[in-house]
Amino acid sequence: MSYPQPDQHEILESSLVVVAEDQISSDLGGEAVILNMKSGIYHGLNEVGARVWNLLEQPKTVKEIKQVLLEEYEVEAEACTNDLFSLLDNLKAAGLIKVINETAA
Repeated sequence: MSYPQPDQHEILESSLVVVAEDQISSDLGGEAVILNMKSGIYHGLNEVGARVWNLLEQPKTVKEIKQVLLEEYEVEAEACTNDLFSLLDNLKAAGLIKVINETAA
C-alpha cells in the first residue's frame, strides 16, 4: 500500500515545532494569553494548552511534546494525540508557531 508523501506544511510526529518570533505571551494563573503582533489578535490557551506553549519555547518534536503530556496528565494516548495535533494546527493557522519537517535524503 502506498501512502501519499506528506505535505511540507503538514504537522507530523517528527515535526520540529517552536513558537513564532512575532508574538508575545503571558501566563495568567496557569493559562496563557498570546498576542500575534502581526495580526493584533489575542489567543487564549487553557492549562494544558499553556503547558504545550511553554514546551514550545525551545524547539521540540511533536513526539517529545506528546510524551511529556502523557507523563504529566491522565489522558489516553489517542485522545492526547488528537488534541495535540488539533492545538498545533490551530496555533499554526494563527501564525503563532513554526513547523519544520525534516526531508528524507
